[in-house]
Amino acid sequence: MIGSKMDFDKPAGSLGRKYYNSKFCGGGGGERGYQMANERNVMICVTRQKACERLIKLGKQIVKGYTGAKLYVVHVAKNGVNFLGNPDEGEALDYLFQVSKEAGAEMTVLRSDRVVDTLVDFARKNNVSIVIMGESPGSRGDGDRNIIQEMEKRLPDLELRVVPQS
Repeated sequence: MIGSKMDFDKPAGSLGRKYYNSKFCGGGGGERGYQMANERNVMICVTRQKACERLIKLGKQIVKGYTGAKLYVVHVAKNGVNFLGNPDEGEALDYLFQVSKEAGAEMTVLRSDRVVDTLVDFARKNNVSIVIMGESPGSRGDGDRNIIQEMEKRLPDLELRVVPQS
């Protein structure tokens, strides 16, 4: 694999969390020998920030090596949040939509107050084997860390890749 990675807090029975240097967009794995190599769908979880482009680029590099693999870019907007009314956030989502399209990915915006439940359901329905999430500034705080930990707990058989801020 190109790039650097370190395994942290690897829970028993799971593939664990992987941190990637976002300057290197490394390829996929073979870590899941029991799954057919060509069935590695990737879900990229994005926020309303243009910086999430780095996650989409990583996902694009990963799916290159797998025939028939699908790349999904997903944003969950909480109910009642009008992101289209905020020019910066609307522009960022439009930008990410274009980046997704160029990467050959489907971008989906879902509405839900239960972000983790929605992401877990999407991953299961779309036969996802790798989930990519970004570490935001200050993500060692409770909010982001809880989402990452909850995703690990709810999807223990998937590979979760957390990309640090560059």
